[in-house]
Amino acid sequence: MNVYDTANRLAQEIRASSEYLDYKRIKEELDRNPDVKAKIREFEEKRYSVQLEALKGEEQEKTKLEEMQKIYAELIKNNLAKSYFEIELKFNVLLADVNKIIAESVQDVIK
Repeated sequence: MNVYDTANRLAQEIRASSEYLDYKRIKEELDRNPDVKAKIREFEEKRYSVQLEALKGEEQEKTKLEEMQKIYAELIKNNLAKSYFEIELKFNVLLADVNKIIAESVQDVIK
């Protein structure tokens, strides 16, 4: 069995998964709702900035965290945004699980 063939089959199965199809559908729906999409993008940019600062060991600005939380609180009141976050999480869990399985299979040579 060729590893590349297996990887390609895995890619096809991921693309056929409900997690992928739901994520693709919700992203297409967001494309038809530019206001919600822009607000999600704003939230994700702030979240990324906060996470990057944390990784660098920088002190978190309280106002930045509060602003991010405020945007998120507003977003989850919107059904489309709330669904987007839920579906995105499920898709990311799928990818993380697959990556974990692969990493664990070669753990003995990575140590």
